[in-house]
Amino acid sequence: MLGHLLAPSLFIFDSGTHRFSSTDFKVAALHITSSDVKVSGDFLPSPIGVSCTSLLSSRKGKVHSTTNTNNLSLVDEERKTWDACKQALSTFNFSIEEEDKILGKAFGLVHSPYWGEDRNKEVPEFDLVNGILNYLRSLNLSDEDLTKVLKKFPEVLGCSLEDEIKNNVAVLEKQWGIKGKSLRNLLLRNPKVLGFNIDCKGDCMAQCTRCWVRF
Repeated sequence: MLGHLLAPSLFIFDSGTHRFSSTDFKVAALHITSSDVKVSGDFLPSPIGVSCTSLLSSRKGKVHSTTNTNNLSLVDEERKTWDACKQALSTFNFSIEEEDKILGKAFGLVHSPYWGEDRNKEVPEFDLVNGILNYLRSLNLSDEDLTKVLKKFPEVLGCSLEDEIKNNVAVLEKQWGIKGKSLRNLLLRNPKVLGFNIDCKGDCMAQCTRCWVRF
């Protein structure tokens, strides 16, 4: 279309009464708006103008928004395992996209600042995911509670059940006397405590997202 709109060294603007040199065109191009579209041989002015920068930003946003876990490169067996894990989440009435995002963040397939650069990408196993969900239910968390926990802290499904989750629950009870209803309330408010695995004791180790100093 630009081939018809632009002469080799001229930029025709609106009615064609104004002409710019090729140098002027480089400057004028910065101010092209969405109204500068040729329709039926004429330029139709519009009161709404969108700058080239805005259009480019919008286009980038659209490209970014289409990137999701449906595009993961999974072989057949991995896809079956992935779908089985999504089935474990089906009781919480998440959308398909939300299930993918939760598992993706938990297992390093979707970027999460929580892990930093430490999380290896892996396909989750059904028994692992289901085991964590069942353990959390044993802490008097209802499915409605777990829905809130998973929305706040999807990475919990990628934490170690024995070394982190169970250990941290034991620490909360032993050191702070937090259990039962108090534990439930804490987990609803700050479920990330389940994944703490370091205590810098004030001497920062640059792993703040997983440090007890945040508790």
